[in-house]
Amino acid sequence: MAAATARGIIERVGIQAGLSLSVHPHMLRHACGFYLASRGHDTRAIQAYLGHRQIQHTVRYTELSPKRFQEFWLD
Repeated sequence: MAAATARGIIERVGIQAGLSLSVHPHMLRHACGFYLASRGHDTRAIQAYLGHRQIQHTVRYTELSPKRFQEFWLD
């Protein structure tokens, strides 16, 4: 499948879903990063999985994860 075809499919699905923003394939990558961070995966592991060369590109997902500190103190 050509990249343009994939972009078109994802854009059409966003429209059909009634989303108010323009949907593009890179959003799937962001969603993956946020999901892994919210599940408590290590930042370096997420960096490797997403193929980021620099950690600051990965840190954005862990900084915004609302559950990041949820289980720091269990007592």
